[in-house]
Amino acid sequence: MPSSSAHLRALVVFADPSLQRSRISRRVVEAVAGLPGVEVRDLYQLYPDFYIDVRRERELLKAAPLVVFVFQLAWYAVPSLLKEWLDSVFKPEWTETPGRLRGKSAFAAVACAGSSLEYRAEGLHGRPLEDYLAPLAQTAKACGMDWLAPHVFYGADAGEPDAAGRHAEELRTRLARHIEGAADGT
Repeated sequence: MPSSSAHLRALVVFADPSLQRSRISRRVVEAVAGLPGVEVRDLYQLYPDFYIDVRRERELLKAAPLVVFVFQLAWYAVPSLLKEWLDSVFKPEWTETPGRLRGKSAFAAVACAGSSLEYRAEGLHGRPLEDYLAPLAQTAKACGMDWLAPHVFYGADAGEPDAAGRHAEELRTRLARHIEGAADGT
């Protein structure tokens, strides 16, 4: 965790209402929390009453060049506290201030049940995963942020022992590369 907002390279907005039972989310948090310049905001730990410290969250958001939304897709939506965080922190009158979020990057790191084949028009879920992430993508774009390709863990329900660990390490690697690239100016 960075010692101050000045050293913040990535803000990880993490939302899992059942972290104590989740083999995937715990691995992800452990993997990314140790990266230098990364601040992990575990929304359900910080705000179990859904009363969000908007001022603090905005400070961190302004300081971070990269925002990563980490969650497990449930009923085709983000967890309720992540939605509350977005509604409270990303108020249009705050985000529309020129330059406030423009040029920052964001992406979703999402775990979902089922295979990638199930997330297409002719698949079980009838739509590609990007359709379910569209509210996040559009929110970021409306704020002038660059929306990056999501980091997706398909088959989160399969129970393959090493899959969660691989997913967490791949996300850690992606974050580390982004942070290194940002530090180098690339």
